[in-house]
Amino acid sequence: MKMNLLGNGAIAMGAIAAGVKFAAGYPGTPSTEILETLKSSEYSKNIHIEWSANEKAAVEAGAGAAYSGMRTLVTMKQVGLNVASDPVMCLAYIGIKGGMVIAVADDPGPISSQTEQDTRSFGAYAHLTVLDPSSPEEAYKMTKYAFELSEKIGRPVILRPTTKVCHASATVDVSDEIHDYTPEGFVKDPKWVIFPPLSYKRHIENFKMYNSIASEKCKYNNVETVPDTDKGIVTGGVTTAIVTDVLESLGVKVNRLTIGRPYPFPVSETEIFAETAKDILVLEELEPFIEENLQRLIKTPLKGKYSEHVPAAGELKYENIESIICGFLGLQTPETPSAKLNVTLPTRAPVLCAGCPHRASFYAVKLASKGKKAVYCGDIGCYTLGNAKPLETTDTCLCMGGGITVAQGIKTSNPDTDVFAFTGDSTFFASGMTGVANAVYNKHNITICILDNRTTAMTGGQPHPGTGVTITGEETVHIDIAKVLTALDVGFVKECNPFDLENAVKTVTEAALYNGVSAIVFKAPCIAVSKKPCTYEVSDCIGCKRCINELGCPAISLSSGKAVIDPVMCYGCGICETVCKPGKIHKIGGVRS
Repeated sequence: MKMNLLGNGAIAMGAIAAGVKFAAGYPGTPSTEILETLKSSEYSKNIHIEWSANEKAAVEAGAGAAYSGMRTLVTMKQVGLNVASDPVMCLAYIGIKGGMVIAVADDPGPISSQTEQDTRSFGAYAHLTVLDPSSPEEAYKMTKYAFELSEKIGRPVILRPTTKVCHASATVDVSDEIHDYTPEGFVKDPKWVIFPPLSYKRHIENFKMYNSIASEKCKYNNVETVPDTDKGIVTGGVTTAIVTDVLESLGVKVNRLTIGRPYPFPVSETEIFAETAKDILVLEELEPFIEENLQRLIKTPLKGKYSEHVPAAGELKYENIESIICGFLGLQTPETPSAKLNVTLPTRAPVLCAGCPHRASFYAVKLASKGKKAVYCGDIGCYTLGNAKPLETTDTCLCMGGGITVAQGIKTSNPDTDVFAFTGDSTFFASGMTGVANAVYNKHNITICILDNRTTAMTGGQPHPGTGVTITGEETVHIDIAKVLTALDVGFVKECNPFDLENAVKTVTEAALYNGVSAIVFKAPCIAVSKKPCTYEVSDCIGCKRCINELGCPAISLSSGKAVIDPVMCYGCGICETVCKPGKIHKIGGVRS
């Protein structure tokens, strides 16, 4: 049957067709919709699906299922692979029994990530096969193939879609046949215990196996030769689809090498291609992975990232690929008619939502530390936007969970400074608890601010261990963050509602004065998971602009020098009413909770 699917949906349906029985991951754009599609599928009742506490936990749980013969899917984005790298690297040595596919979505741009890292390079480093789909249709087929290949070679296989593939929509021909099998279950065997002598042996085996695979033909590596031209273009992933469109639009044909399995790098296809193509352009996103491997096999000078024919970073879009190809072929770049607006569009900077509790939390900390030397260490999530004016309460941001531990180093080197570490509730469970333990154990004098908005907001509102519900909506244990902090021997732990500004400021002040590790859990739900209680309006504004300058709420703007509140955008949090010293802001409907 034909289905209109996102690329992520196509990966999920491919896994279903392959007979996946265990699926785990941690939400992260652009990979999130893979598990969301599995969850909403009619086949979900036959699959264990979970949002794990983090990517490492997802891989390790998936490994146990794969040891037992289940076909297993694990999902994450490219920075999540850093978290999962320890078990992933070990699985390349220890192996699996049931097919295991690790879907890692790369984010050229980057559009919504800290880094532009390239999973193909990690696959080669870890000695794990990497498949690189060029479209949702190919992602569906590759996912099925990945499970088959994984079982054949007894190792996990990495599927590496990029943002354009993950979020492209296409009509995919989905099979109504599902691979049927009965997992053997876990069979005790010394091979499941990783020891140095076994790793040494497996390293040799892996080298020989992947060298053999590199010489075998793969249906996702293709060579097209064209007579009467020595021009050749090499592509992988989504650039393959774009190059096809560009060449068709230009009405030209060249020799082409398409690499859908970048690791192990194809040897036979490269040799065939090099017989005809002598002037070669390599088009790929992120690292020059194909370029480097191609240059290793052939002596022909290449045009690519190293020669600066191709940008070293960012997405390769239709327009710049067209320009690069035209330059390569000596053609005039076509003039594309475009509709031009006669107005200058305003800049739309990222901003915390109107009614976001994080704004109130940041504001409370800022008020409590006013006039003092203070450093604010941020983390990955919506609350990274605390760096913007007028809040300016994010001085550092490194990686998930890093805020708590970075704060410890800053406090050690700046003992006369109050150091605050902000982290979200989902991030706390994913990678924050270790930093808390480190702070307590090493007696670091910092204040940890946990912004508990009851969801994983940045990636679309997924549940986590503190929400009391699983991905399938099943009720489960609600892990209490304050109790976890107390169990970790944090000396000062208090909860507060950030919208109760007076009490919140008082709590922050007490926490900052505490000698040792202190923690505040700011508890208020994200506007996406709570009902709008009321709205506010401004009457007889005197134009002091305090609400604008202090909060930066997108629902408040100026009209003829007076503050006005957009009733559609206003979520009724009430923090503006507290901030307005002249008392010109008041509630106009509902009951504030």
